[in-house]
Amino acid sequence: MTTMAAERLAREAAQQPFDPAARALGMDWNTQLDGTQVQRWSEALGNAVVATRIGELAAQAQGILPDAPLNPPSLLVIGMDGGRVQGRQKDEKSQSRWREDKVASFTSYLPGDGGETPPRPLVTTYVATMGNATEFGPMVELEARRRGQAQAEVVLNISDGGNWIDPVAAKHKLADVRIIDFHHASEHLDAVAKAVHGRDSSQAPILWEHLRGLLYEGKVQQVITEIKAESQRLGPPAASDGPEHPRRVLQQNQGYFEKHKEHMQYDVYRKKGWPIGSGNTEAGVKGFNKRVKGTDQFWNIPGVESIPALRAMWMSQDQRWERYWANRPSLGRCRAA
Repeated sequence: MTTMAAERLAREAAQQPFDPAARALGMDWNTQLDGTQVQRWSEALGNAVVATRIGELAAQAQGILPDAPLNPPSLLVIGMDGGRVQGRQKDEKSQSRWREDKVASFTSYLPGDGGETPPRPLVTTYVATMGNATEFGPMVELEARRRGQAQAEVVLNISDGGNWIDPVAAKHKLADVRIIDFHHASEHLDAVAKAVHGRDSSQAPILWEHLRGLLYEGKVQQVITEIKAESQRLGPPAASDGPEHPRRVLQQNQGYFEKHKEHMQYDVYRKKGWPIGSGNTEAGVKGFNKRVKGTDQFWNIPGVESIPALRAMWMSQDQRWERYWANRPSLGRCRAA
């Protein structure tokens, strides 16, 4: 298989399921292909990307670090989140087919002026894996270094409050400042408002807007005070209360805002010209989900790692896809075009 053919096949597999990819390639190459062939070849190509990554991680562990960018960013934003992949086999512990893939985005920014000029995103790159948080952390550290983490004036971690995110960020010293994504914090306030007034109440959106306005202005302690007052009014959760019972929702969200209040100084962040949302990370998760999450897609979990590796390279905006294939030799063992 020529390098051009291999790149074309990998590009199709990175963007769509194997059967439609096979149809597109067959039409272009005037040959008959099926999804199984495309899957086998694209997984081999993706595994080569994974092998390169493994080598880079091994070098990093020995203190051999990637070159810093020629133009390091003044502001680098790292975000981490999880998506969903459906396996062919159920997990022995959870008895669920659904597994989490982990995604990180890295975006360079021009900071805003703290007023009318908002921060402007420049270049975003991604890494993703089916591995656990322990395996994911070194990957995030490697990409952060590649994107100029050590040279940036400020590095932010803007993510939701997922329980694995802060341990990874702390262990690998990823950022100078931790920010809870404002959109996710606002979703918690929506749950609070519905717990107070009822899901279908016309008062719930009014309370949500009030609390969200306080949060946007950095008045997180006032938000906590108001949630606490409503929680005390309803009383502590009973043992029989489910996770969506208003008493439990209020208690859990009081704890959530108390835990993260130091990461919700949104008025300060905005004055510094920093972003307060993790839109690039959410876009990345959606991008990976679009390829691997479909309800009609079932994966052999050990084999799926190759596809996120290809898709991360394809979605990254720094031309790494083009550079990778420009330096690949022809692949003589495959016969496709």
